[in-house]
Amino acid sequence: MAVRDLKKSEAAKQELLKSTGREESSVEVWLLDMDSYASVKSLASRAAVLPRLDALSANAGLATNTFIVSEEDEGTITVNVVSTFLLIALLVPKLRDSAAKFNITPRITIPSSALHYIASLGQLNLHYDYESSIFESINNKEATNMMGRYPLSKLLVFFGVRAFAHQFARSKAPLIIINTPNPSFCKSQLTREMDNAGLRVSEKLLARSTEEGSRALVHAIMADEKSNGQYLTNCQIHSPSCIVTDGKGFMIQEAFFVELVAKLEKIAPGVTTCL
Repeated sequence: MAVRDLKKSEAAKQELLKSTGREESSVEVWLLDMDSYASVKSLASRAAVLPRLDALSANAGLATNTFIVSEEDEGTITVNVVSTFLLIALLVPKLRDSAAKFNITPRITIPSSALHYIASLGQLNLHYDYESSIFESINNKEATNMMGRYPLSKLLVFFGVRAFAHQFARSKAPLIIINTPNPSFCKSQLTREMDNAGLRVSEKLLARSTEEGSRALVHAIMADEKSNGQYLTNCQIHSPSCIVTDGKGFMIQEAFFVELVAKLEKIAPGVTTCL
């Protein structure tokens, strides 16, 4: 488990060990703050010396109504998008090494959200000339509606997952499956910064338990090659928003991927050569 709070996570570890009857060594707790590129790099370096790495569930996420710059982007974009794909790119060599040594097909999953269906395209600011910067647009505080920032971040995750899947599928290196499962509305601390009476009532009446939501993540880790680049909901491949799959969406995806690769290279030179 990669976590921000070692004390809280140690309690979670003990609960897991107690409920499963597994030995102490079966769960390790590592420090990771997705708000920090240095922390992401540190965890990736630690993972690189593991005997093997079969899968990554990139489950960290931020939902907030407050615009705060983190590293060089608005915090939701840093945590949900840039740091997530930075971690993935850093771990690809280890995943491929494990695939070759142990004859496995590694998996990467990034949880998505049905809220991507309502994401606004206004701030993607793309004119199909590759001269307009998507990241500059979404980092414009005056033009940002933070109520729509979480859905937008999940739409960008879709574009990233589909682009990475395309790169993985055409590579001559061992295949890595990457997909994006939707655990649906779950009881969690994700919306703690947006707490209000209406949200609490909705969560009580409509939200799945954390365990129920986790089943979608487990399914995604086990899903076969057909799931590569796909949106999974209720443990089935499902169609994402049409903006992800239509011609305009494809052009946005291409432009976003170019910018994302440039940003990742700036953070960790050479990191995308494995894609």
